[in-house]
Amino acid sequence: MKQNRMSDYRAQQAQDFLRAAGWHDAMQLTIAGDASNRRYDRLTSKDGSVAILMDAPPSKGEDVRPFVHITTFLRQQGLSAPAVYAEDPRHGFLLLEDLGDDLFARVVQEQPEREQALYESAVDVLVHLHRAPAPDLPAYDAATMTPLAALAFDWYQLGAMGKVDADAKQHFENAFSAALQPLDADISVLIQRDYHAENLLWLPDRAGVACVGLLDYQDAMLGHPAYDLVSILQDARRDVSSELAERMIDRYLTATEMNPAAFRNAYALLGAQRNLRILGVFARLSLSYGKPHYVDLIPRVWNHLQTCLLQPACADVATTLQNQMPQPTPEILQSLKDQCATQSHP
Repeated sequence: MKQNRMSDYRAQQAQDFLRAAGWHDAMQLTIAGDASNRRYDRLTSKDGSVAILMDAPPSKGEDVRPFVHITTFLRQQGLSAPAVYAEDPRHGFLLLEDLGDDLFARVVQEQPEREQALYESAVDVLVHLHRAPAPDLPAYDAATMTPLAALAFDWYQLGAMGKVDADAKQHFENAFSAALQPLDADISVLIQRDYHAENLLWLPDRAGVACVGLLDYQDAMLGHPAYDLVSILQDARRDVSSELAERMIDRYLTATEMNPAAFRNAYALLGAQRNLRILGVFARLSLSYGKPHYVDLIPRVWNHLQTCLLQPACADVATTLQNQMPQPTPEILQSLKDQCATQSHP
């Protein structure tokens, strides 16, 4: 009963926000939730106008202000982040431009022959963005990235092996921090951190880099230029062939004239960091948040991680992880699902 009262109260807050924005009589259809506590509804007014309601409850740790801040910056660079029509940071509501439903993942599934062109556009957005003076944001540096990578111990190792090996985790953190620290000298661009095919929209009626719609970038930070390229090419949700990935890395390097060897070393280390973090996050979403479907994505993340660990730049990290992260066998994956919602937050 208490949960229903809270839901009713939240619904009334949303209606108050929409009334103030002039959208209270619009048809409302939930189109997406995500791994966080945000929810997105499509609004259709009587005159056919459309907009998106972002519902991000502050009571659940959400904050819309970073999204608005990053949106302003991206739009100033001529990129297609959604316009913000109305905002209520106190209650966690935004009314946003509706960029449509043509997610890259969906377009490629329906028209596979367009895959390369779409990925070229996504790379061109990164080239364009990385030429812009970066805004004032926290740094995604070795000190920040290392404990996030260690989530693989906190949650995946915990779920797969029944306990966390604290000594092995500490040894890993020491080795990984040392490997990542040289990259801190190249923290120079805004990284969106979830730059992948289910957060990008195809907008063919717009010209140049504006043909790519951007979503889910509220966690943006300052980081290394390789990070978002890793994010889209080592996608946790869809396969990107090694041939396409190589072509896109070459496209980025050609456009930016960065040192290829140094960039590829950074790409491997950041890929290892990202995939270890996701391994832990997906395990946590099942074990603690009761979302077992994320376990189905773990094998792909694992394969990305192994690809990165084979690179010379990751040799020390690979050694520290040996025998600590068991391969996600069908039995382990099922165990992660069987433990759904059984572990409290640390």
